[in-house]
Amino acid sequence: MKKLLLGNEAIARGVYEAGVTVSSAYPGTPSTEISENLVQYDDVYCEWAPNEKVALEVSLGASIAGARSLACMKHVGLNVAADPLFTFSYTGVNGGMVIVVADDPGMHSSQNEQDSRFYARSAHIPMLEPSDSSECKNYVKLAYEISEKYDTPVLVRTTTRVAHSQSFVELEDRVDVPLKEYQKDITKYAMMPASAIHRHIVVEDRENRLKADCNDFAINFEEINDTSLGIVCSGIEYQYIKEALPNASVFKIGMVYPLPIEKIKEFSKKVDRLVVVESLEPFFENQLKANGIECEGKNLFSIQGELNVAIIKKALLNEDVEENVKDLPGRPPVMCAGCPHRGVFYVLHKLKKVVCADIGCYTLGAQPPLSAVDTVICMGASLGVGQGFEHARGKEYSKNVVSVIGDSTFVHSGITGLINAVYNKTNTTLIILDNSTTGMTGHQDHPATGITLKGETTKKLLLDNVIKACGVDDLQIVDAYDMKAIESAVKHASEYDGVSVIIAQRPCVLKIKMAKAPYKIDNCKNCGMCLKIGCPAISKKNGRAVINPVQCVGCGLCEQMCKFGCIKQED
Repeated sequence: MKKLLLGNEAIARGVYEAGVTVSSAYPGTPSTEISENLVQYDDVYCEWAPNEKVALEVSLGASIAGARSLACMKHVGLNVAADPLFTFSYTGVNGGMVIVVADDPGMHSSQNEQDSRFYARSAHIPMLEPSDSSECKNYVKLAYEISEKYDTPVLVRTTTRVAHSQSFVELEDRVDVPLKEYQKDITKYAMMPASAIHRHIVVEDRENRLKADCNDFAINFEEINDTSLGIVCSGIEYQYIKEALPNASVFKIGMVYPLPIEKIKEFSKKVDRLVVVESLEPFFENQLKANGIECEGKNLFSIQGELNVAIIKKALLNEDVEENVKDLPGRPPVMCAGCPHRGVFYVLHKLKKVVCADIGCYTLGAQPPLSAVDTVICMGASLGVGQGFEHARGKEYSKNVVSVIGDSTFVHSGITGLINAVYNKTNTTLIILDNSTTGMTGHQDHPATGITLKGETTKKLLLDNVIKACGVDDLQIVDAYDMKAIESAVKHASEYDGVSVIIAQRPCVLKIKMAKAPYKIDNCKNCGMCLKIGCPAISKKNGRAVINPVQCVGCGLCEQMCKFGCIKQED
């Protein structure tokens, strides 16, 4: 039976069909839907881990114990998991182990454009890259075979377009893979120096075998058409090439590391001109040139952003493809109507604080009219960055610095930053925006919500207990919709000598149904104060502020802004 599936859905299906029994992940766009679909299969244990490092460690533990296992993350999550990744390359596997990493060329939902193919090369781990949903399923199943045959974890790389595009997939039955016997072997699994030195030799031998064998892998193949132009590509770029240059000869790379160099050499001799088409870094191009294969690539394409059909046609055919986007209205990112983060950022902007923010919906606090955020680096960085300001400019300056982090991100990698602040006697002020979910990636649960990926109730991590256990003596809990309380708490924290934490609590408005009537504006004085919070439910009409009752969720922030009492809640 064939079914139309997203790339991420197809990966989940492939994992299920391959007989995998353990999966651990941390949500990160564009990889999130893999776990959300995989959890529907009762034969697979699925969990959300606090972060990607833990997810990989759980999955590699299951592999060593004899089960086929999976870990999923986005590209920046692989940075968090890099420590166990490099050592896991040395230990090898027992049960097959696959790590799916989703890159985000174009930075649709990320803070950088990272090319994860370099992780495969640096860690000496094979990597496959599918180009559509059917290949997503089939490549994952192949990855488990490669993993067990070559005693290695295998990386499967996707990109945003593959992860979130649909194509038909042939559904097959699940293969029951027996649990492999576990035998204690400290020379293989305990990476002390003496063992690691031996295993490094094993890694190099394994890679040499893969370099030779991959030339015979069916997923690396050529399509000979017009030999005046030959294209080397992989992933979504293969789909773009088939549309932009249907008559060109193509070498499609399925295993992106190690490369089938000998097979590509043979292909290069059959074409007059060889062009490497790849998004981001010249990963293929540099390796081809290093092996004496004459080719073009980044002289035609940028290392920035994602490629598309129009860019390829412009570069190789000098054709301009008209894109009908000129007249579309701008759609700047904005916090949702009723977002509990809005009032906090309005107060911080009003108090002229230096705000070190983190990764999540609250990065939108940097946008006008709130314009409250100064820095955004990576998950959990807000606390360390804020402390760096103090060490650079002194304790008096630190009274004006506030670190802001979400509840999920605090659990992910913020706790150690808080411990560091207490341990090193800083004057750090931290605000935890507790909206009881992982909001930006689509409302996934985490340890502080008390709900597992399977929807089961579990012990809830109490943030106030964790904060006190870290050594924090000054803790305030406020209603995120009460701007007076927020302002009072921030002023107190700024003057407190030591580490002060504020938890601003309100559930994400998209995850609950607020039973409040919308607000309306009567006799507007045109002061513009209600517009300063940047709520999408408030706009101007005929020179006066108006509230769209369809968008308004009744949070009441605008009522607090109006000093004339013009904003009232409807009956």
